[in-house]
Amino acid sequence: MDWTVIPKNLGFLFEGLIVSFQLAGLTLALALPLGSIIALGRLSSRKWIYYLTSAFVHGLRANPLLLIVFWFYFLVPIIIGRPIGDFTSVLIAFVVFYSAYFAEIVRSGIQSVGRGQIWAGYSIGLTYFQTMRYIILPPALRRMVPLLVTQTIILFQGTTVAFIIGLKEFLHRTSLVSERTLKSFELYIFAAVVYLVICYSGSFLSRRLEVKQ
Repeated sequence: MDWTVIPKNLGFLFEGLIVSFQLAGLTLALALPLGSIIALGRLSSRKWIYYLTSAFVHGLRANPLLLIVFWFYFLVPIIIGRPIGDFTSVLIAFVVFYSAYFAEIVRSGIQSVGRGQIWAGYSIGLTYFQTMRYIILPPALRRMVPLLVTQTIILFQGTTVAFIIGLKEFLHRTSLVSERTLKSFELYIFAAVVYLVICYSGSFLSRRLEVKQ
C-alpha cells in the first residue's frame, strides 16, 4: 500500500470536497424555505392548495433522487433551449427533491404545537401569519432542529449522486485519482474516513440538540 497518494492529490480532492459542501449548502439554503412554504400549503384549509402541495410532496418522495437528477439534467436544457451546466442542473434537482423532505419536517414540527396555542393567538387578535410567527414557529423550530440536522447529513451524503452525471464532487475526484494511480484501496478508505468524520460530527450535533429539547 502507498498512502503517499493521498497527500500528493490532496489539493485536487479538497476541491471536490468544496464542491460537495457548496452543493449541500446551497441546497439547504434554497430547499428549506421552499419546503417551509410547501409545509404551510400542506396545512392550508384551502383544498386546492392542500392537494397541490400534497401531490408535490408525495410525488417527489416516491421517486429516487437519481431519477430526479436525470429528469432535470436531460429535460431542463430541452425546455429552456440551452445547456445550464452540471452543477446548476444538479442543484435544481436537489432543491426540488429535498424541499419535499424539509416540508414534512416543518409540517410535523408545526403540528407538534398544540392547536390550543393557535386559538390563543386568535383570541388576542393576532392574524394567522402573526400567530405562526410569534407563537407557533418559535417552539416548532426548536423541535425541528434535530431532524433538520439529520436531514442535512443525508443531503450531504446524497451529493455523491452527482457523480453519475460527471460533476466533479469529492467522490468523483476520488475515483478519477484512483483510475490514474491504481491506488483504489487507499483512496476509497480515505474517502470513507472523510465522510465518516463529517457525518458523525453532524450526528453528534443532532444528538446534543435532541438532548437539549
